[in-house]
Formats: sequence, C-alpha cells, structure tokens
Amino acid sequence: MQKITTFSAAILFTTIFAAAAGAQVPLQTGIRILYAEDARSFNADLVRYLASKSAAVRARAALAAGRIGRKEAIPALTKLLSDKDEKVRLNAAFALGEIESTDAADALLAAMTKETSVAVKARMLEALGKIAAANPKADSAAKIKDAIKASLNAELAKAGQRDRETVLLGLTALIRTRPDGADAIAAKFLDDSDARVRTDAGNTLTRLRAKNANAKLIDLVKNEADPMARANAARALGAAGAKEATDLLVSAAAKDKDSRVRISAVRSLASFKDKAAGQKLVERANALLKTAIDKGLVSRRLGRPNETTELLELASAVGNIFAATKDEKAVEFLRSMRDFDLYRSSETENAFARVAPEVYVQERPSEEAFTDFHAASAYFSGLSSIADTKNEAAIAAAKTALMTFIAELSSRTDGSYKVEMTKALPDAVGAMAAMKVDGLEEKLLGFLENPDVFIRVAAASALADLPKSEKSFTALEKAFGAALSSDKHEDDAQLAILDALAKIDKKAAIPTFSLALSSPDYLVRKKGFDLLSDKAFEKDEKLATFLKNAREKHLDEVQLHSSSTGTDLGQILNRREDYIRAQSRKNGSAVAHILTEKGVFEIELLGEDAPLTVDNFIKLANHGYFNGIAVHRVVANFVMQDGDPRGDGNGGPGWSIRCEINMQPYDRGAIGMALSGKDTGGSQWFATHSPQPHLDGGYTVFGRVKGTGMDVVDSIVRGDKILSVKIVEKK
Repeated sequence: MQKITTFSAAILFTTIFAAAAGAQVPLQTGIRILYAEDARSFNADLVRYLASKSAAVRARAALAAGRIGRKEAIPALTKLLSDKDEKVRLNAAFALGEIESTDAADALLAAMTKETSVAVKARMLEALGKIAAANPKADSAAKIKDAIKASLNAELAKAGQRDRETVLLGLTALIRTRPDGADAIAAKFLDDSDARVRTDAGNTLTRLRAKNANAKLIDLVKNEADPMARANAARALGAAGAKEATDLLVSAAAKDKDSRVRISAVRSLASFKDKAAGQKLVERANALLKTAIDKGLVSRRLGRPNETTELLELASAVGNIFAATKDEKAVEFLRSMRDFDLYRSSETENAFARVAPEVYVQERPSEEAFTDFHAASAYFSGLSSIADTKNEAAIAAAKTALMTFIAELSSRTDGSYKVEMTKALPDAVGAMAAMKVDGLEEKLLGFLENPDVFIRVAAASALADLPKSEKSFTALEKAFGAALSSDKHEDDAQLAILDALAKIDKKAAIPTFSLALSSPDYLVRKKGFDLLSDKAFEKDEKLATFLKNAREKHLDEVQLHSSSTGTDLGQILNRREDYIRAQSRKNGSAVAHILTEKGVFEIELLGEDAPLTVDNFIKLANHGYFNGIAVHRVVANFVMQDGDPRGDGNGGPGWSIRCEINMQPYDRGAIGMALSGKDTGGSQWFATHSPQPHLDGGYTVFGRVKGTGMDVVDSIVRGDKILSVKIVEKK
C-alpha cells in the first residue's frame, strides 16, 4: 500500500508553513493526521505525534487514534491519561472509549481516582460506559458499573453544585450498561434544576423501562415548563406501562402546545392498547386530518402539510390499539388517511392491515401503487404485516394478493417507469419472506441474480433466515463473486451476502471471506477480516498466517484510489489539496443555506470537529447534489433525514467516507451523517429534533442548525423537497 510519503514534498514547502502560522497544530502535521484517519492507519506518524512535545499535537493524535480504533494505540493512549495537559487527557479518554477494548478498562478506572479535572473525569466515565456496553460479559464490566453509579451518586450528593456534563454522560452510561439500581439513580435526577438533565433522566427511565418514578413523571407531564422534559416524561410513562396516566396522556396527545409532547403521549397510549383512549385518539386524528385538508396544502409542489408526521404517528397508534378488531371508526380514519397521503405511507398501510386484515387483503391495490414506488412499497409493507396477525385466512389471502400484485406490477409498467418501480421490489422480497410464500427459496434465488443491488440485498438476507441449504449457500457464494466483479457504485449486496454466508455456515464460507480481502473496497475487506477473525477460527494456524500476511500488506487499511479498480468505493479519494482545504476550516467558517419547500434554515458547519465530513458535504452541495432531493425519512421527535437521490433510503454518491466521531453532542439541531455501519457515510445527513444522547460517539456530528432554523426543520415532513443547498465560506 502507498503511504503518506507518496505525497508531494510540496506539503513541506514554506507556503504551507505560512498558511499554518498561528495554528496550534502545524498544517502539515494536521494533514498527515487527517490522512492517517482517512486511511484508518495507525502508522508511524501517529505513534510519533502521540509522543510529540506539542500538547496540541498529542491531543489531536489521540483523537485520531480513537477514530481509527486500533488496539495497538491503547498503550500510548493510556500513558496520555496522566499527561500534564488537560485536553490531551480528555482526548485520550474519549479515544479509549471509541476503541471499546477492555484492555483500557483498568487504566481508565485507576486514572479516574486521580484525575482532578471534572471535564476529563466525565469523559472517562463516558469511555467506561462504551467499553462495558461493547463487552458486557467482561470481568471489568461489574467494576465499571459500580464506578458509573458511584459517580452519579456523588453528583446527586452535590445538589445545586452538580456538574452538568458528568451527569449527562453518566446517564447515557447507565443506558449503555444497565447496572442494578440504575432506575433509582436516574429517577432522582427528575428533580434537577437543569431542564436538560430532567430531559435526559426521562430518556434514561424510558430506555430502562423503569417503573419506579410514575408519580413524578405524571407531575412533570402536568407541570413541566420545558417541552422536551415534558415529552420524555410522557414517553417514560408509556415505557413503564403506567395506565393510571391514561387520561393525562389522552389530554396531552390532543391539547399540548408542543408537537413533541403530543407525539410522545400518542406513542405511550399506543402501548397501553386501551380502546377508550384509542377512540379519543381517532377523534383527535380526524380533527387533525380535517385541519390539514382545510389548509389546502395537498400539492407536493407546495410541500406536504405539516400535520402529516403527527397523523402518521396517530395512524400507527390506532393500528396497535385496535389490532384485529375491525373497529369501524378506526378503519374509516385509516381509509381517509390513505386518500390524504396518496397511499404512500407504510404506517397507514400497516395500521389498516392490523386492524382489519381480512378487509385489507380483499381490496385492490391503489392506482398509485402502480405509478409511485413509495405507494407500492407501502402496500408490500401492509401485506407483510399480516404475517404477524396469526389470522390464517388473511395470511393465505395476503399471499395471493402479494404474488398477483408483483405480476401486475411487472406487466403494467415499462421503460423508465419500470426502473423507478423496481425500488419497491426489496419490500416485495421482504413480504414474500415474511409470509413464507410457496417456493420461497427458488424465488429468492431468482432475485439473487437481479441486476438491482438492493433486491439482491433483500434476497440474501431472506435466504439466511431459511433452513440451511447447500443450494442456497452455493448460490450465495456465486452471487458474491459476481457482485465483487460487477457492483461498482454500491457494496451493499457484497456485505449482505457475506453476512448471510456467515449465518448459514461460517466455517464453510472461509474461502469466500478470504476472497473478500481481494476487494478494492475497504468496507468489504473489513467485513472479511472481521468474519475471519472469529474466535471459532483462532486455532486455524493456516488462516492466522493468511490474516497476518494480509495485514502486513495493509489490506486492513483504506488504500489510495486507483482508476484501474473501476470504482470509488472504500478508497481514499482525497488529494493533498483536499486535506489542506479541510484542515484550514474553522467551526462556523462555512455555513450551508438550505432552501426547502417549507422555508430556509442555515447549518453552521463544524470544520474543526469533522473536517473531511464537512469538506465532502461542501463538495456535494457545490455540485448541486442535494438540489431537488426529497426528504425520505422523518421520525417525529427524532430526526429529519435527506441526501438520498434514490428516495428509498438506499442512495448515495457512489463512495463512502470515514466517520469523524467527536465530542459534539447530539442536542436539538445537531447535523449528523447517516450510516449503515461504521465508515459507511456518503451523502445522507440528518437533523435531530430533540436531544439524542444515545447517538453520541456513534455518528459524526458535522454541523448545527442556526438560530430559529429549527422551526423550519420541525415543519418538514416526509416527501418535502430540499430545493437547494448553497455554501457560504468566510475568506
């Protein structure tokens, strides 16, 4: 593999030193660190920088070592836990958490007892939580859990002098590790004077499904001024099964002034399955639907009605509460909702299928299902959900309806229309598998040869769930070889096939896993390395030698792009000038102006925290990549997600970028890179509606919505378009 030394010696020219004047980390040093991160290479440069005389360089190198994630960095990082510079210790602790190895557990525990900086101790706490979460059966897990509880109890004892970051990171660590007594500790923070702490305490209780704080949660829903704390209290009541709060939640679902609280209340009521409460939700849904229709915003060119997201939550709740009841009022609302939303939403289809499965399967697919792949996908989803009803008559009818629709879809569409409608077929494959249609294996084997990558992904995943079959195994091996040769813009099929082979017969798949190491795509090679490094194979000396040789050739790192590969996937695409440009940006020096059908909002890009991610986003924006793309995902009170030109959640630019995990928190308005696994980012990005601490340390934060822009973000619903993204950079 070519190393950083292949860069032109111009990196060292005096012009670069001049550009770096005044910077804490010299520019050429920063570039070499960026390259190491991009290559996922814990190389000689980083080893040297971790021992640099410059504290700024040591700190930056420590962060890079964490992002790269190699265990070889642990000794140097643990040494830095006692560094005289606070930022170095902070970054070293964070990095050890990102590596997630128990090898660092004892060093972190020991360092916590000596650390004088509150901020550093908080990051040590976070790191320990990540390590225990990744290694729940390790000997160190119990000690880590005790340390987390001790830290939070110490903060509780401080009353008004609590350290906010320690509490917030500690609460997230409780979620990750779930020690005994975690619910009792979390509940005590519901009284904290800081609204964000109360918010996260409610979130922690929700994820723990705690039942010990219902009275306090009810009080918060009634009296809490902060909408996010109020919303999380409502969520926690649902997780606790607190049916004594039913009337309060019904009122909140209809009357609370904040949509996040209303939606949280709706979700909690859905879990209660109280029919009387359900009728109130139907009344609320009908009133909200009338409001949306009366606004006259049904034209997609004007943006979908703001109420759509809340209506879909109500539809899902109605489906859960009235499952298998054929409730007339519920069905009437769901029919109206289908018409309103042009049959495009799986939430509505699933709800209708659950409430009245026999009625659902008797109805013809909508005309939209033959012209809009979203509607076809939603219909497939509805049929698929019938498999869970245990209604044998409905399931039999659904199988017939499914195969009839697939045949009709093929015969009624042609040309470019047919290509567009192909996007619905992965959901068709999923429905066939869910319902176990006759001749399923043969049908899946046919789909495994489809030109569309994502149809093959669905087929491979479904084959893995069938009883072990030599025929399927052989077909998957062949399909991997074909995908390795032909798939130049997406690696999803290769990765899915490797996972399927591992699930069917890991040992027999060793030759195919080994073949994966010949891919030019780092992600495919990494998957091969991960599968071949399974503990089940640790006594295979021949395999161990093979892996050792492969690592010596740096096949476990990202390699420089080569045009001879015919693909941009999983390679280093950045050049010297890209690193220089990315390294030179400061947080806020570049702003993205996002024009949507609902208005304009601005994103302050964090060039220091995520330089290559920001540079990738700016490159795409400057080429008009995002212009006209519809928002394909909105999850109420969670995220709005865009950047997929396909529109089905599978699209990307044809390359992947490495994650740049940082300490920026996922507060409300954080902008993150969407992933399907580590280092799989490309063009899809999301904005958070509310704090999401469980995302911290897992997804790259590369921007923040500025000022009042969240009002626009909150109004965006699935199907609204991003009209343009323009970048303004300070010179």
